[in-house]
Amino acid sequence: MSELVTDRDAAWRLLCEYTETTALRRHALAVEAAVRWYANAAGEDADAWGCAALLHDFDYEIHPTIDKHPQDGFPILRERGYPEWLIRAIGCHANHLGLERVTALEKVMYACDELAGFVHACGLVRPDGIATLEPSSVKKKLKQRSFAAGVNRDDVYEGVTLLDIELDQHIANVIEALRPIAADLGLRDA
Repeated sequence: MSELVTDRDAAWRLLCEYTETTALRRHALAVEAAVRWYANAAGEDADAWGCAALLHDFDYEIHPTIDKHPQDGFPILRERGYPEWLIRAIGCHANHLGLERVTALEKVMYACDELAGFVHACGLVRPDGIATLEPSSVKKKLKQRSFAAGVNRDDVYEGVTLLDIELDQHIANVIEALRPIAADLGLRDA
């Protein structure tokens, strides 16, 4: 495996080169943490999976429409030397590309993208961030369509199906993954 796919500093620099907003950088960090959690749980390469997750939306600010993101970012990744498996995993988080999610990374990337963003949003409205956040609270917020309205709930539920896991457990896993980086996500401490 290329050292590039496990070089988090290089992935972070690439993300920051194309992503200026704090919100999108924080989203990348949240997805990275969740994907790393699943990599560790499965005995996979957390550094490689984490780099893929960190880069999943790296081009969103320059390609913010469905006809361009993430596919128009792929040539940039190829030019930088990222392998096709990583690029494909990034592509798998986008339903409009119609890619079948086959590998564990592809499934985890998809399952963590929307939910990590949603859990982060839940933490932003709580006095203690995510320190005491429970799956039941997240599920209650999922039913409130006006809360974090940009999060596709269907993707959250489809991700759970892909992972063959209960929704409560997936939410608990993502919360656990995000707690250690709560300050990086701009969440208040308990």
